[in-house]
Amino acid sequence: MIPKEKTADKKIERVLSIYTKLLNGHIVNKAEEALNFGVNERSIQRDIDDIRNYMDLNISDSGVINSVIYDREKKGYRLEQLYQLRFSNSEILALCKILLDSRAFTKVEMEAMLKKLIECCVPKENQKTVNELISNEAFHYIQPQHKTVFIDKMWDIGKAIYNSQFIEIKYQGVQGSSVKTRKLKPLAIMFSEYYFYLAALIDDEKVRENFNVLNDSFPTIYRIDRIQGLKVLDDRFHIPYADRFEEGEFRKRIQFMYGGKLRRVKFKYSGYSVEAILDRLPTAKIVSEENGEYVIQAEVFGNGIDMWMKGQQYIEIMEEVNNAKGLY
Repeated sequence: MIPKEKTADKKIERVLSIYTKLLNGHIVNKAEEALNFGVNERSIQRDIDDIRNYMDLNISDSGVINSVIYDREKKGYRLEQLYQLRFSNSEILALCKILLDSRAFTKVEMEAMLKKLIECCVPKENQKTVNELISNEAFHYIQPQHKTVFIDKMWDIGKAIYNSQFIEIKYQGVQGSSVKTRKLKPLAIMFSEYYFYLAALIDDEKVRENFNVLNDSFPTIYRIDRIQGLKVLDDRFHIPYADRFEEGEFRKRIQFMYGGKLRRVKFKYSGYSVEAILDRLPTAKIVSEENGEYVIQAEVFGNGIDMWMKGQQYIEIMEEVNNAKGLY
């Protein structure tokens, strides 16, 4: 009778041999392996199943999803790499640079996020390189003036949006204004120019009158870092699917997160890079072009477009159609 220790050793040797063959791109034939190791094909099948289970458990460490599949043409098993799970070094570097440039978080939060991104997503041998490439910018990082930690609050708002729950907020507007209490239908969380924003519908009609949005379905905008108190209410609201808020479409049409009605603006541009204008205004379309001067039309929400245009020396406003209903 063969001792259990030797039987276990032979199984380990057999599994490692099959695993090595698969990693090296060879086809594993059950009958051949059974003959080589003096076992039946059921044992080889169990070995292959063990290798599959090991690979499933190893996904988070290796960053690669592999699958042992049966190739009917070659009459054997082979290893197939399905896709890369982890970010590449270049992708992580790009994400870190974007995160730093956002200046959306306190310095402590930013350092923690960067550390987690690099340690979780970059192979150990490349972590030092990525850290050095962002070290100067991270060292000189300037946190936002509000110095507020709001990530957990933002997550609570996100859950309220997902569950269509009303929220009640205590909101501090611009400096010097009093704190206001608002009951809202939260619609979306958005980011723009250093800040995270909540797009929401005001539930109180008297308050909506003051905002000149009594008969409009367009949301008001709140900076999340200025929300001093948040209560997620038990009562829920319903918005028909046809009338749902589409933040992607809204985002194309808003500048500096200044809310307001839908407008259509038309202007001339005579600068050096029309691509920069088209990137800034995703809804912009070139109507005509002559001698390097472009006539451009765009759909926008609110008054943020006015602020932006005043800072552009190569732009001349031609005309505007206010309340451009049906364009959105």
